[in-house]
Amino acid sequence: MPGVKTNEVPGTRAVLRHYRMSAYKARQVLDMIRGQDVDRAQEMLAATPREAARVISKVLASAAANARHNDGLDPGELFVSACFADEGATAKRWRPRARGRATRIRKRSCHITVIVSRLPEERLARRRAVAAQTAATRSRRVAASRRARSAAAEEAAPVTEETAAQEAVTDEAAPEEVAETETDETETETETATEEVEASSAEDGDDGAEGHAEEEG
Repeated sequence: MPGVKTNEVPGTRAVLRHYRMSAYKARQVLDMIRGQDVDRAQEMLAATPREAARVISKVLASAAANARHNDGLDPGELFVSACFADEGATAKRWRPRARGRATRIRKRSCHITVIVSRLPEERLARRRAVAAQTAATRSRRVAASRRARSAAAEEAAPVTEETAAQEAVTDEAAPEEVAETETDETETETETATEEVEASSAEDGDDGAEGHAEEEG
């Protein structure tokens, strides 16, 4: 008994008609996303450097939007159940060649169809299980990281207290050192001033002695 035809697959569809691209080029990209989740298919199309990928990405987004607004389906539970490209109208042009001949140019077009459907319950259950496992693993990893940070902070706390105590002692000793330095500087200045006064007195005494000697002579 023949199966369901491709264009009769149940689901929500979006169709782009008369796009100026050959169906062969569009089919190469459509073969990549057939059977993939909508999110995964969008990621694959975003990473494909082809013009067909850009166009098919828009068609896929339109199909997902139709499923959401018209059928009330969750976009996160959709997959590409069918996608195909049919031949469209071909425009014929002529290119002149040598010796009066002409070559036909075929400007092809295609009709791109994307059908999205809700994932089967088995696949949904597997996805939920994987998501729950991933969330649990992440929670355990985050908790372990927090415990490690807390332990590191507790180990660093005594060192910080000792350092703070040393800094406090240093701060207390600093004013005393400054006072001693100021005292030494004051004493040095006093001694220098005293020496200068004594030197001046000695010079005055010498000058007076010389004056008396001259008067006596």
